[in-house]
Amino acid sequence: MRRRGLLVSALVAAAAPALAQRSERVEVWRDPNCGCCSGWVGHLRTSGFAVEDRVVASVAPFRRMLGTPADLLSCHAARVAGLALEGHVPALAIRRLLAERPAGIVGLAVPAMPVGSPGMEVPGQPPDTYDVIGWRADGTHEPFMRFVGAQPA
Repeated sequence: MRRRGLLVSALVAAAAPALAQRSERVEVWRDPNCGCCSGWVGHLRTSGFAVEDRVVASVAPFRRMLGTPADLLSCHAARVAGLALEGHVPALAIRRLLAERPAGIVGLAVPAMPVGSPGMEVPGQPPDTYDVIGWRADGTHEPFMRFVGAQPA
């Protein structure tokens, strides 16, 4: 699994210059009181995404619009190129999703809020290992990529 993660990272890194030139626009909907969400927005901007950061009273209507399964919820929702994002999805996973467009996948999620995921860095705490989950319109889902903090595992 580690070798596969390194290979995926190398392929995405090789494609990064072309992807960065496109500067995909990400629409984000987040709660005004959430500091980790602004950290994730900063991660996306640093990674070359154009982010439209929308602070809203409730993220729930946007999650319904995006079709986010209830068991994958986290703290903010987003959309990029017609695909849904939920939670602290690393930019590398988003770039891979956009480059590969796997059949049937309509969104990526990082459920809960793993320590070390983009925007959830905690000084002095080791990063968690977690899966980025890809989901389909029917709500079924499967692991898309595995990370330790912001790095592929």
